[in-house]
Amino acid sequence: MTLRLSDSPGRVLELRDGIHAASFTPDAGRTLVGAEVEFLVHDLASGFPVPLLGGPHSLVELLRHYGARAGWNERHGYGVVPRFEIPGRAIVTFEPGGQLEISTLPCVNASALIACLNDVVLPLRSALNEQGIRLESIGIDPRNDAVHIPLQLPVERYETMTRYFDAIGPFGVRMMRQTAAIQVSLDRGSRPAERWRLLNDLAPYVIAIFANSPHYLGRDTGHRSYRAHCWRMLDATRTGVACADVDPAAEYTRFALAANDMTRGAADRVAFGDGDARRRSDQEWRVHLTTLFPEVRPRGHYEARSCDAIVPEWYAAPIVFFYALVHDERASAEASVLAADSRALLRSAGEFGLRDASIARTARDLFQLAIAGARRLGPEHVGGADIDVAAEFVDRYTARGRSPADDRTLPVRPTAISSATAPST
Repeated sequence: MTLRLSDSPGRVLELRDGIHAASFTPDAGRTLVGAEVEFLVHDLASGFPVPLLGGPHSLVELLRHYGARAGWNERHGYGVVPRFEIPGRAIVTFEPGGQLEISTLPCVNASALIACLNDVVLPLRSALNEQGIRLESIGIDPRNDAVHIPLQLPVERYETMTRYFDAIGPFGVRMMRQTAAIQVSLDRGSRPAERWRLLNDLAPYVIAIFANSPHYLGRDTGHRSYRAHCWRMLDATRTGVACADVDPAAEYTRFALAANDMTRGAADRVAFGDGDARRRSDQEWRVHLTTLFPEVRPRGHYEARSCDAIVPEWYAAPIVFFYALVHDERASAEASVLAADSRALLRSAGEFGLRDASIARTARDLFQLAIAGARRLGPEHVGGADIDVAAEFVDRYTARGRSPADDRTLPVRPTAISSATAPST
């Protein structure tokens, strides 16, 4: 039986109070925003993922050379795989399958974030392309099979996750090694519970608007966002959107306690809150929280995670969408009504996207609220050029019931497994 708030009031309320203090206390007057943008990194000639280590054309070595010219600083990362700091701008790290992640420092407004991403991503993409390396902005690798992509960060956390997900099915490993997203991080604001509720309610519409992963293994999957489908399938105890609750910290504590404990393996599917949870250490609890993958994750700020990776030229679209809907009071209030109680739409949003007429209608209305809100916020928050990019995205895609997935053509699958990426035996 899963431990609930009433089962051990002292310990569980202590956990709840910790989450509340970190992520659900008011934080008025700030408009900081950040993003994590991820890329699949593929060899242009073969179409296979580029290895992180192992020779002059490994991704780490290429980034070392580029970073030396660009003023980056190399730091200790995961095991033998380093991370890179871009002073005053961002941190460059890697995902388990070798995906590249660029995490910005907090920016003072939406346009500062967009400018930061453009300054970092565009020259890096160009430089790697000249080396025969493609940074792919797409939700999931459309050509390769996850079984042919080794774990490129062989550290305990990811090895534990791999063992756990392998026992359940293929989707967890696909998520770890083959997916890419753009995640937007927003401050809690003066009314954290309202902002938290809104961001959770927006999640299905964000999935549909920015769906960009219709193919897998060279075939049409039947999902506009196959990445979203992988999230739905990998482990229902640790994914999804938060239920409405007057105390979101208590609700998130219940969610976390009910999630399976990866360290105990997947065979028995034991919830973290079962049995001896009263004796679990604070460190075990903190680690467990990092293994939860909801559509919105509380991390002191709110990390909106629903958006498939999209090309850098469109970064203004999701950033303006989120920023305006949480910071413009009128847009926020109206969006809260339009998007309310959308939890049941998660699967439809990933499968049908904007081909679902009801989702498409609300998505169009939400984006129009965001555009209007961004204009009211003014250039001190969102510059006119960035609003124009977001509006162009709406005109090209959302207003027509389309998403970036509709631009995708069936990919050609590689015909052989690269020795650099083939699993060891």
